[in-house]
Amino acid sequence: MSAVTRRRRAPVLASLASGNVGAVMERGFKVVLNQNWMVLVSGFFEPVLYLLAMGIGMGSLVGEVTGPGGEPVAYAAYIAPALLATSAMNGAIYDSTWNVFFKLRFAKLYQAMLQTSLGPLDVAVGEILMALFRGFLYALGFLGVIAALGLVTSWWALLMVPAAVLIALGFASFGMGVTSFLTTFQQMDLINFVLLPMFLFSATLYPIEVYPDWIQWMIMAMPLWHGVELMRQLSVGYFDAMTWVHSLYFLGMTALGLVLTTLRLRSLFLR
Repeated sequence: MSAVTRRRRAPVLASLASGNVGAVMERGFKVVLNQNWMVLVSGFFEPVLYLLAMGIGMGSLVGEVTGPGGEPVAYAAYIAPALLATSAMNGAIYDSTWNVFFKLRFAKLYQAMLQTSLGPLDVAVGEILMALFRGFLYALGFLGVIAALGLVTSWWALLMVPAAVLIALGFASFGMGVTSFLTTFQQMDLINFVLLPMFLFSATLYPIEVYPDWIQWMIMAMPLWHGVELMRQLSVGYFDAMTWVHSLYFLGMTALGLVLTTLRLRSLFLR
């Protein structure tokens, strides 16, 4: 790369980031510790209640189902990894949507941040990492619950924690970018309108094979399905080519979301 090209790119990069993501995260942690810790903890219980009701309760009626690699597993052990993926998604998406929406449209926090040396990439990465932290906590806590219930059968299940972080990263980065287009609380309800069907149809509670082929293809385009399948494979230590497909899906989702969020913040506040 020539010196001229480097000089041309430097102002562009400087306008996007100052390298001070830590300042954004420091503020976020102070708010969590002083004000929002109850909100942070409350979101953990939803997948646990689903596990107790569906996995333990209805699981006694279902018995065993076919798991990754064709091996039979208990119904509770079948849905537990799916609910772990859902827990990571919920923690990341709610922090990167409703929390970001308030800061963006009401507190006007991002406008104030971008009046300092911070760039839109600093703000985007800082907020995404905060949402990632929430998803990580949910995943870690839920893994402890399923381990206590005896639903962890392989040491490979420890990889579900970094996998949950990857899932949370994809949803957080994309969720923040989408939220930047929304301007009213009524529009924010669209997020729940998308999340609930995605949770119900992404083979979380029953195998995808129950659907016709054309519906299966639609489901396999959803991000949560990839997270669910990745978690199920890790829970029993079964790996194939699709393991890489699921992982790469979230890496691509993260890159797309980060670019979208950065460009949106720049267009909104740095015109």
